[in-house]
Amino acid sequence: MNRPKYYVGIDISSKTFTSAIGIMEDAWQIIGKPKQFENTVDGFAAYKNWLNQYGITTENTILCMESTGVYGELLAHFLVVNNYPVSIEPPLKVKRAFHPEGHKSDPVDSTQISEYAYRFWDELSIWQPRKEVIEQISTLLTVREQFVTEKTAHKNALIALKRKAIRTPLAESIHETAISQITISIKKIDDEILHLLDQDPHFRNMIRLLISIPGVGITLAAHILVVIQSAPQSLSAKELAAFIGICPYEHSSGSSIHKPATSRHYGPPALRRLLFLAAMSVRTHNKKFNRYFYQKLNEGKPAKLIINNIANKLLKIMIAVLRANTPYIENYHSVNPGMLSLSLTKS
Repeated sequence: MNRPKYYVGIDISSKTFTSAIGIMEDAWQIIGKPKQFENTVDGFAAYKNWLNQYGITTENTILCMESTGVYGELLAHFLVVNNYPVSIEPPLKVKRAFHPEGHKSDPVDSTQISEYAYRFWDELSIWQPRKEVIEQISTLLTVREQFVTEKTAHKNALIALKRKAIRTPLAESIHETAISQITISIKKIDDEILHLLDQDPHFRNMIRLLISIPGVGITLAAHILVVIQSAPQSLSAKELAAFIGICPYEHSSGSSIHKPATSRHYGPPALRRLLFLAAMSVRTHNKKFNRYFYQKLNEGKPAKLIINNIANKLLKIMIAVLRANTPYIENYHSVNPGMLSLSLTKS
C-alpha cells in the first residue's frame, strides 16, 4: 500500500462516534475540527458526506479505529462496503503510543487515533469482514461459553444447597431445571455449529483434519478455525500460541532480575481453557504424551509447565495437519530429504 495522504481517526462509543482528519503536507496537522456523528445508518451517510467535503477518497486515505466489539461493527462494515481501507487496532496498542497526560475526550481520542495511523501506517492491517458462516460460528461459540459458565454456577449452587442442614426443595428444583434447560441449549448450539460447518466443504475438511488429532474435539477445532480465519494473514504455531496466551516469554535483566519464563496471561480465555483440557486429556489417555509428561516430571519440571508444553505441541500439530492437508498420523516420523538422497546414492 502506498503512503496515504489522509489519516482519519475514529473514536467509537455506543450511540455516537467522533472522527478527526490528519494530513501530512509540509508538516503533520489535523485539518478542520473533530466532528461527532450518530452511530446509526443515517449517521454513517452523513459521515461519508463529511469525508467527501475534505476531498477524501477511497484511494488517498486510511481510516483507523480501536477494536470496540459491536459498537464499531456496523460502521466498519459500512466503510468496507464503500471501499474505504479500514484498520481496526487494539486499544492498548494505541494507548501505549501516547503519554498518559492531558485531556481525555472523544475529540482528543479521535485526534490521537489519527496521529497513530500516521505514525504507524506501514504496520496497519486492512480489516476485512469475516465470512458469514465464521461470524455465525464465532457468535455461537461465545453464547456457548456463556451458557457453560452459567451451568457451572447453577451446579455449584445446587451442590451447596444439598449440603445445607435444612433443605429447600423448591430452590434445588429451580437449579435442576435451569441446568437441564441450559444443557439442551448447549446441545442445540453444538448441532447448529456442525450444521454450519457442513455447509462449507473447505471448513468441513479443516474440522475433519483437526479432530483427527488426539484430544481435539469439535468445540476446540471450531475455536481454532475461527481464530485462523479471522487473522489478517497466515499464523504460525508460535504466533497462534502467543495470541492464545500460552507462549512463554523470558523475563530477565542483568544479573539481578531473573524470573521463570511465563506467558502474558491474556488472550481468548475459552480457547485457552479448551486447549488446557485437551492437553490434560492426552496426558492421561495418549501413550506418547503420557510418557513425555512423566519424563519431564522426573527431570524436575513443574507439572503446569509440562501441560503448557503439551498444549503448544498440540498447536504445532494442528498447524502442521492444516498446512499438509493430511490427517494426523500417530507414528509419523519426518525424513530429511538430504539423508534420503544420500542413502539412495549409496545403494
